[in-house]
Amino acid sequence: MRVIATGVLAVAFGSMGLAAQMSTNAANPVSDAARQLLARDSKNLVASAELLPAEKYGYRPTPAQMTFGHLIMHVAQSNVALCAAISGTPPAPLGTLAETDAKETLVTAIKQSFDYCTQALAKVTDAQLGDEVTVFGTRKVTRGSALLTIATDWADHYSTAAAYLRLNGLLPPTAPPGK
Repeated sequence: MRVIATGVLAVAFGSMGLAAQMSTNAANPVSDAARQLLARDSKNLVASAELLPAEKYGYRPTPAQMTFGHLIMHVAQSNVALCAAISGTPPAPLGTLAETDAKETLVTAIKQSFDYCTQALAKVTDAQLGDEVTVFGTRKVTRGSALLTIATDWADHYSTAAAYLRLNGLLPPTAPPGK
């Protein structure tokens, strides 16, 4: 089962264009790819949080969608919960967050959550991907599944942040000027 999970993760990460960028550490291609995604996506999500003006943190495109402040809060909280489960380390204390907190509070929280994930995932190896971990209090999944979940969350949340930025007349961090 571990070989299958590792293979699925390798295909998933490879399909995201990381194959050419992966380090040469043949022992941990999947966890190394996840760390590369972490470096890229943390940069983009933090830059997005910094880019949107404070007065726009309550923005939501439709009543059914979350506010930008809620998105940033959610990323910070999810990062801590999933990186703690994946690494088996105690979660970083973020304190109580609310989507209506000041921009500075939410930007600090997302930065701290990504710093925590960077430290927490530093020692995760592919050999551990089949191990069972508990996420969100009660759900049992493999460490590999949790790693894939957080990596896809980062992509999903950056896509949402980029759309919110564009809807407010701002270019997302990865958008080249003039496009």
